[in-house]
Amino acid sequence: MQQESIYNLIPKEYVPPPKEPMYRSQFPATLPPTSSTFNNKTTSRPKVNNLNGDFQLNKGPHTHKGASSSLGRPKGSYKPDATLFRMKNTGTMGSNQLPEVKPYKYEASVKEPVPKKDEKPIHGLKSNKNFIVANAVENILSAPKQLPEEKAWTEKRDFGKVPDYLTNMKQSIQNEYEIIRNMHLSEADEQDKQKYLMTGEEIQQLKQGLKKKWEAVNKEYQSITHIKQIDTVGLKRKKEKCEYELAQLEKDMAKLDKNYIFVDTQK
Repeated sequence: MQQESIYNLIPKEYVPPPKEPMYRSQFPATLPPTSSTFNNKTTSRPKVNNLNGDFQLNKGPHTHKGASSSLGRPKGSYKPDATLFRMKNTGTMGSNQLPEVKPYKYEASVKEPVPKKDEKPIHGLKSNKNFIVANAVENILSAPKQLPEEKAWTEKRDFGKVPDYLTNMKQSIQNEYEIIRNMHLSEADEQDKQKYLMTGEEIQQLKQGLKKKWEAVNKEYQSITHIKQIDTVGLKRKKEKCEYELAQLEKDMAKLDKNYIFVDTQK
């Protein structure tokens, strides 16, 4: 650690580090990569190339690199040269020279040779070691097995406490219940606001109006009932209509006899 000093307040002159030499690979740039599958389709060795990673490849009649697989050659370089053509006995396919014959050598066998018929195994080997006594002495002198120490679960900080995730789940459920309860209360309030209690004066006015309506319908009904024979469809329908209206008016007047009457404005 650098100590405090007044000389450290003066900025030091920056000395640029020396530039390292440019990296150059020790492998030739024209060598195809090891186990490469990016080969030219016209090569005599397709699929995988240069498995051994050799620097000098045994070139076949076709190269592994394309003639113009990059951005291309300069203009005019694709014109063939009439002086460069294959001479007789200069190619690898049509050459009469045979490869040098070498004797085949078998690799050294790793397995032990099979015993011959004259070699007899050694019999009668005995040992004076008492394995029972040796086992007992070994167990007596051996150190006892150390059992792993049991953890003191009661000494943990959160022993006997409710886990945090249970508390969070309980709180989230309680919040959902509160939201649902508030929704029901708000709906009930909205329904209560849509209804209002009728006053006694309004009930009396409604009763009088229904009574006048009943008297008018009853008068029309009485005029029909005095006819001796109702033989037309119009009179039958008129009588049925009057009977229905009288029954409905009586039901409505019976509802108004209750102590409290609420009116729903939503309907």
